[in-house]
Amino acid sequence: MVSGSFVFVIIIILIALVFDYTNGMHDAANSIATIVSTKVLTPKKAVIWAAFFNFVSFLIFGTEVAKTIGKGLIDISIVNPMVIFCALIGAITWNLLTWYWGLPSSSSHALIGGYLGAAVAKAGFGVVIVSGWIKILIFIVVAPFLGMFLAILLTIATAWVVHKKPLPSINAWSKRLQFFSAALYSLGHGGNDAQKTMGIIASLLVAAGMQDSFEVPLWVVLSAHCAIGLGTLAGGWRIVKTMGQKICKLRPIDGFCAETASAFSIFLSTHMGIPVSTTHVITGAVAGVGSAWNVSAVKWQVTFKIVWAWVLTIPMAALCSSLIYKAITLFVN
Repeated sequence: MVSGSFVFVIIIILIALVFDYTNGMHDAANSIATIVSTKVLTPKKAVIWAAFFNFVSFLIFGTEVAKTIGKGLIDISIVNPMVIFCALIGAITWNLLTWYWGLPSSSSHALIGGYLGAAVAKAGFGVVIVSGWIKILIFIVVAPFLGMFLAILLTIATAWVVHKKPLPSINAWSKRLQFFSAALYSLGHGGNDAQKTMGIIASLLVAAGMQDSFEVPLWVVLSAHCAIGLGTLAGGWRIVKTMGQKICKLRPIDGFCAETASAFSIFLSTHMGIPVSTTHVITGAVAGVGSAWNVSAVKWQVTFKIVWAWVLTIPMAALCSSLIYKAITLFVN
């Protein structure tokens, strides 16, 4: 006979994969906004392109980010299935709210914020592993500026290369290059973001006594990548408009620079095991492209609105999950 605790663990795993799905749906905008806004691909073709590379990224990247999430932020000895459950519900709640408002907030930070809130609600701030959080908090600042800096350099370099070329030729080559840059970005997105759900599920397996040590099984890897790929197929059209046109108007060559700069930033972060926000990176890169041509071309009021969503994501997701944890434990008691 199947025990109730086993059923609860299965339910939590399914919720984790639903979160991964909403991550793909939410962050699909980041993967395809530039290539759609520059009219290189239709929205339908763009999400198929992005979803494919989201999935196959597991063949390239390891599980360093999953290890950071799973055992580098919270003392895993206090984690139980209820903590993971409330962390996921809090993160999904914040994801859906920001999706509805059309704000490209970070699904990654929603997840770690939810994890933080539920763990602290259970056992207090003593369970927080400060060193792991320092890396993440540093990259909240570094990631968008790194994307911006690389995008400015790429924009200047490509402008120098093509300045004597006819415009039709520039656009034709830029559109071809955007297939490559969008694929790179989607690889980075899948490689970094899917690992966050892997880390949560692996922590759950340890907490439930189904694993003796923290390891990420292959079925968890494949499940997470499938979920994020399917979410990308669902799209996030409200956020596409914000990312693709409201920050600054993009041409094919601009889209190539923004996506390529973002991809290399995310590859570096993933290699270092840092769960960087792909949303932060692409937003910084888009603003960087606009700044390289004309600082006034960037609609900074929209960018600052997005920054507020970034600032609020971890504390608001933490608040959601902690309230959910307190409410459930109060009800159960």
